[in-house]
Amino acid sequence: MRIPIIAGNWKMNNTISESIDLVEKIKSRNLNNMVEVVVAVPFTSLYEIKKHLEGTSIKLAAQNMHWEDKGAFTGEISPLMLKEIGVDYCIIGHSERRQYFNETDETVNMKIKSALKHNIKPIVCIGETLKEREENIQEDIVKNQIIKAFEGIDKIYIKDIVIAYEPIWAIGTGKTATSEEANKMCGFIRNVIGNMYDEELKNNIRIQYGGSVKPNNIKELMEKEEIDGALVGGASLIAEDFIDIVNY
Repeated sequence: MRIPIIAGNWKMNNTISESIDLVEKIKSRNLNNMVEVVVAVPFTSLYEIKKHLEGTSIKLAAQNMHWEDKGAFTGEISPLMLKEIGVDYCIIGHSERRQYFNETDETVNMKIKSALKHNIKPIVCIGETLKEREENIQEDIVKNQIIKAFEGIDKIYIKDIVIAYEPIWAIGTGKTATSEEANKMCGFIRNVIGNMYDEELKNNIRIQYGGSVKPNNIKELMEKEEIDGALVGGASLIAEDFIDIVNY
């Protein structure tokens, strides 16, 4: 059975004090215990938020990491730094990283391998642009991203990876793929994994949907067979909205 996973990606929002305030509000409510809940907070808040999550089932995620353990990479954060804090997950290859910071399928692959090496679970983001969908090549784009991202990764590690399907045209735009569109693509992704590895991994890997997920559309999304959770952006910054999404 695939355990649903709902992760809030706070992006470049919230000072340390604001992060504490938000996580305390989330902690104060009863959360769906059938869902794995994750918060992906800014680097500056990770250490403090880890302390505030002690005694809860909420997991902590970073939003990015470098693939090297250390070195002359000014401004970067290594997996060793994240591991010492106690980070459980790391978002890798988000479309904003690809668009604004020149992330490539190759660097995504290196980061996934590094995260797995240090027992940090990757949340690997993939998805097509609006132009690519209008040209009806979205499946080719997504398949290519998966193949390159997972190149050289042994099947024993796949159980620790979460895939987040995020159509780029739906991120922060207010547009959302219909539940049917999202389910169809998540099913396609599952089949790609099955062809690369085997039926067991195909059936067990968790695939989230991300892209303008809100309290008013989460239930419909989560009712779909192939969707195992959500990567939530803007709505995760509002405690009540994120709680409602978790408690769909």
